[in-house]
Amino acid sequence: MRRRLPKSALRLWTILMPALVALALWAAWLGWDQRYDVQPDGTTTGPYAAWQVAGLVLTLLAPLYRAASRQDIAGPVLGITAGLTIAAAYDWSDDTSGLFVIGVGAVMVGSLVTTAVLSVVIASVKRGGQGRGALAGTS
Repeated sequence: MRRRLPKSALRLWTILMPALVALALWAAWLGWDQRYDVQPDGTTTGPYAAWQVAGLVLTLLAPLYRAASRQDIAGPVLGITAGLTIAAAYDWSDDTSGLFVIGVGAVMVGSLVTTAVLSVVIASVKRGGQGRGALAGTS
């Protein structure tokens, strides 16, 4: 007889897996760049370039799309948000001003809202004719 995981363990897995993926992708795209660049006029930029952040966002779309296509919205929303929030908190915690908390909060709120909206849109479109009509404004 085949044993299955309890439903609570499966729910935890659907949150834990996107969180681990988000942590790994943060490390791959942003974790290695810790240096601020000083421009000729004296202003500083960084430590991340726009292409690094865009790469992180675009690669996070793949696991989000996969989960939302299967009508799982809570797992990737909570998982990706938790992973990015933990990664940002760890990466920025050496800031002596203490303002990193504001940045971490912005990452948390931004990733929560963005992944929630994208998950609902993807799930609606993948649901079939009913979802497509609702998105187009027709019933």
